[in-house]
Amino acid sequence: MTYAAVYNSWKSDPEAFWMKAAEGISWYKPPSKALFDEKAPVYEWFADAQVNTCYNAVDRHVEAGHGARTAIIYDSPVTNTKHKISYAELQTRVASLAGALRAKGVEKGDRVLIYMPMVPEAIEAMLACGRLGAIHSVVFGGFAANELAVRIDDAKPKAIIAASCGIEPNRVIHYKPLLDEAIELAAHKPDFCVIFQREQEVAQLIEGRDYSWHGFQYGVEPAECVPVAGNHPSYILYTSGTTGQPKGVIRHTAGQLVALDWTMKAIYDIDAGDVFWAASDVGWVVGHSYIAYGQLIHGATTIVFEGKPVGTPDAGTFWRIISEYGVKALFTAPTAFRAIKREDPNGELLKKYDLSKFETLFLAGERADPDTITWAQDQLGVPVIDHWWQTETGWAIAANPMGIEPLPVKLGSPSVAMPGYDVQILDESGNEMPAGEMGAIAIKLPLPPGTLPTLWNAEERFVSAYLETFPGYYETGDAGYKDEDGYLYIMARTDDVINVAGHRLSTGAMEEVLASHPDVAECAVIGVADKLKGQLPLGFLCLNAGCERGHEDIVKDVVKLVREKIGPVAAFKLAVVVDRLPKTRSGKILRATMVKIANGQVFKVPATIDDPAILDEITDALGSLGYPEQS
Repeated sequence: MTYAAVYNSWKSDPEAFWMKAAEGISWYKPPSKALFDEKAPVYEWFADAQVNTCYNAVDRHVEAGHGARTAIIYDSPVTNTKHKISYAELQTRVASLAGALRAKGVEKGDRVLIYMPMVPEAIEAMLACGRLGAIHSVVFGGFAANELAVRIDDAKPKAIIAASCGIEPNRVIHYKPLLDEAIELAAHKPDFCVIFQREQEVAQLIEGRDYSWHGFQYGVEPAECVPVAGNHPSYILYTSGTTGQPKGVIRHTAGQLVALDWTMKAIYDIDAGDVFWAASDVGWVVGHSYIAYGQLIHGATTIVFEGKPVGTPDAGTFWRIISEYGVKALFTAPTAFRAIKREDPNGELLKKYDLSKFETLFLAGERADPDTITWAQDQLGVPVIDHWWQTETGWAIAANPMGIEPLPVKLGSPSVAMPGYDVQILDESGNEMPAGEMGAIAIKLPLPPGTLPTLWNAEERFVSAYLETFPGYYETGDAGYKDEDGYLYIMARTDDVINVAGHRLSTGAMEEVLASHPDVAECAVIGVADKLKGQLPLGFLCLNAGCERGHEDIVKDVVKLVREKIGPVAAFKLAVVVDRLPKTRSGKILRATMVKIANGQVFKVPATIDDPAILDEITDALGSLGYPEQS
């Protein structure tokens, strides 16, 4: 079937479409129907089914005779460690951990907070929770104590599973002291903690509260899978909220299973036994959907990579992994490829490796600028597919469905809406915009299976944050447009659309122009306050390694480029060269924080920031341009 036929089959009969997709899942009790809309605008999928996540991700493959197939490949250049775990081994390990948790009182519905680096044990902890019907909440390893405490108080976990430390290229991050401080700060106290001791740092355990990962499991009866209702929460994943209080996005068990299983083939063209690598972290939604769950549900192989795209040891580490393990598809953030391109602009390191089994590169997390996509296409010789989704949706809103029908790639677009998503471009009054005109991107309710049904213990906040602006729609918070062919263009967060003398302009469009300059490796554009025009665009430029041209000349070039490509209306005259941009650990550029620095506003250092010291560099760069302006 063509993409159009599949999309139309969903649109004409969503119930039949999702019930058919549900046949890929093993049920204790199949759902009687797909959509439960009695509590609209809060919707649920497959709510009356009985199912178990861990059974679908592990046990059923072993029972089907695939126990010897590799489930997890662990590759850690920062610790010089590699090993593989088969589905049968994974079943034994997860059942043992689940049995130990059960022996300590963890039951269906209890919350377990997981605070781990990129090690297989993080996946095992998630699966062990799913085995028992416990609800896990993974917090990015190394998060600050106060941020961890906020999540402890919101989720109220019975237990916390943590590692003694995390390993960065040049340092060891001490997890245990951060965990101890967070528990001290939190009003809620867990019953017990399980600590996975790493040889790089053995943590001090608190008697009566802390147990070692291995000793804790000794002599305990392994646990069987516990059936749960289809609408039972699988996990809580906290995402930053505008109020400073993080939002606990929840994922219902059945909807997650059906959606992820469907996407593995339809979007990523992955079959059972294939190797699919998502170079992300378990602390992010990508790590949940496509490191811990999607591949395993589908019977494929997942890679747990503890390293960086550059520096562990060089900008060829991605090519080594792809070559060594026969990776069929890679999913990563555009920022990773910008880092590789900056270090190795001519792709010299790529020539060392055999990438003959590699078929597709998928990018998401930040807008993929055309220059990065073109570079990757030229270097790799495979389709480079931008796709767009959010923590809240759990899987792609818009993509190029490689397993249904590969569509023509349009640079700058994540392609077309996936079945389940009726995506519309709306003006401020909620009216649909004509093709080519920019507006707020909204999705007609109900959202498909696998997306957030609500927020953890905060249904009113769910409605006010996502559903109130455009009644009958989910507000994505992104701005963009659709072309005549239905291709979406995500130009900016709604907050990043700037108003220059009454003209609404996309910072994303300007970044696209800056990134096209041959000396620019990476860039960001923000809107700064201006007394005359309301806002003015300001560009930050990171240059390619080895660039010898003067910074002033490059700034003049990009100012001229924006004038040529977008026009004088953009009023783009300010740009500065910086060594690096402030980012979250998932690679998102912290534009909102940069705006606050430029405007002299009070700001809070984001909990997800990769390196807070970069903010000082940005402050100095802005100061060289006279920002913030003195009143």
